[in-house]
Amino acid sequence: MISQEIPDFDLIRALNNGLLPRHYLSDNPRKLVSAYIGSYLQDEIIAEARIRNVNSFSLFLEKAAFSNDEMVNYSNIAMDCWVSSPTVKEYFQILEDTLTGRFLPSFQKKAKRKVILAPKFYYFDVGISNYLLKRGKIEMGSELFGKAFEHFIYQEIFAHSRYSGIEFPISYWRTSNIEIDFVLGEPDVAIEVKSTSNANSRHMQGLKSFTEEFQVKKAILISNDPFPRQVGNIQILPWKIFLEKLWSDEIIT
Repeated sequence: MISQEIPDFDLIRALNNGLLPRHYLSDNPRKLVSAYIGSYLQDEIIAEARIRNVNSFSLFLEKAAFSNDEMVNYSNIAMDCWVSSPTVKEYFQILEDTLTGRFLPSFQKKAKRKVILAPKFYYFDVGISNYLLKRGKIEMGSELFGKAFEHFIYQEIFAHSRYSGIEFPISYWRTSNIEIDFVLGEPDVAIEVKSTSNANSRHMQGLKSFTEEFQVKKAILISNDPFPRQVGNIQILPWKIFLEKLWSDEIIT
């Protein structure tokens, strides 16, 4: 599901449970997620892809979660799973083919700074990542909240890209010391996601650096701030307002 389909949408419930309908609505989603991973992510995918080394693939599902919203290092995952790097690439391809996960490429338009080229990876649902990473309860303001919050925003942006029919490209931008969470278009919109409820200049450094190098129509910092505001060319939007604008086609067209 997406946030706009849910009456009285509860962000904390979504970040803890994920947005598969039964999981979101459940007061005890861990058993449902466990069963889902066992019966679908492992059994059905393994059967469909005719994977020979079941144990290594099951281990890979967990290790891949550590790459969730992080740059993918095939060699490190291969070592952890006792398989080769080409095998790990095949496993990731299986997750893509079965719509279980997707890569977020780096934005590679020529810039003054040297950029990181490795893609990031996201499971299709934040609840699946939570379970595989053995995360505890996610609460507002915690470190776990920040990671899950960014994943949730990515889910919404990706869904809008497809549901709207625009299918705008989504990427991220990172140099040796600066990162932008999401770049929409070529580039049209630069987005940074912060869990803070009081965004300040420190939180905007990445967006400022990006807009110095590239012309964008919008630079947006999504946060838990109570009210929207403008600082220079950067819009600070509470997440609820951002999602309302996103699904009203006001962010990118």
